Amino acid sequence: MGIQNRAVVITGVSTGIGWGATKVLVGKGLHVFGSVRKQADADRLKGEFGDAFTPLLFDVTDEAAVRAGARQVEAALEGRTLAGLVNNAGIAVAGPLMHLPIEDWRKQLEVNLTGVVVATQAFAPLLGAEGTGRKDPGRIVNISSVGGKTGNPFLAPYNTSKFGLEGLSEALRRELLPFGVDVIVVAPGAVATPIWDKADEVDSAPYANTVYAAPLDRLRAYMLAVGKAGLPPEKIGEAIHTALTAPSPKTRYTVSPTPFQVFMSEKVLSPRALDRIVGKRLGLLPGG
Repeated sequence: MGIQNRAVVITGVSTGIGWGATKVLVGKGLHVFGSVRKQADADRLKGEFGDAFTPLLFDVTDEAAVRAGARQVEAALEGRTLAGLVNNAGIAVAGPLMHLPIEDWRKQLEVNLTGVVVATQAFAPLLGAEGTGRKDPGRIVNISSVGGKTGNPFLAPYNTSKFGLEGLSEALRRELLPFGVDVIVVAPGAVATPIWDKADEVDSAPYANTVYAAPLDRLRAYMLAVGKAGLPPEKIGEAIHTALTAPSPKTRYTVSPTPFQVFMSEKVLSPRALDRIVGKRLGLLPGG
């Protein structure tokens, strides 16, 4: 896929992976339409990336606003074709599932899963998903996580959203076969982004009278440490660029500081063995 006069839509670009992907793609000559929720972020990013960046002001859970953004992109393309849609916008909700407020659960799925469907329905036609006869249909890149294959205590909402995104991506890729629009998953491990920094906001106080207070504190400390040692977001941006431009892309790219450990834990250790290891590390089982 050539990149000259090409444009890409990325959701959730104010910080983290979305920002890193914008930086990489702009640096490689693509025009990025990036969604943010605040005008201040739109102005900041416009100042940083200049004419190669067009902000889109919407929340992925607002269907009307997302569709308005798609109309804005269609009008602004001016002869460029839309090379890709990167569904990146997301949040991470943490807490023991037995005590988690249902509204928090719903918010997690609304942003991370339903938001992907909303954005895909709005922008996929610009990629050639309505049988426009394009010789070079665009691609959809969905940002999952290593947590889309492995579940962890207190991250059930996030894991559920990413497991769901993996299945959605596989099903959609096959649905779009008639149009040649590919769907590719990029699954990062730990990345040095604000989503990890927010682990410090995980409050164990509401669970003080449960068995989960101390394990939740351990998880918070672990997430903060992992985040600080995580990959720079530009590294994920490079994988996204590969997914968008490789002549024969893989269906899934895992990008992790320790990809071998991730592979080995999934392929060598049984689920019961992993249960015991995780349980002891977090203090959910004796011996931690």
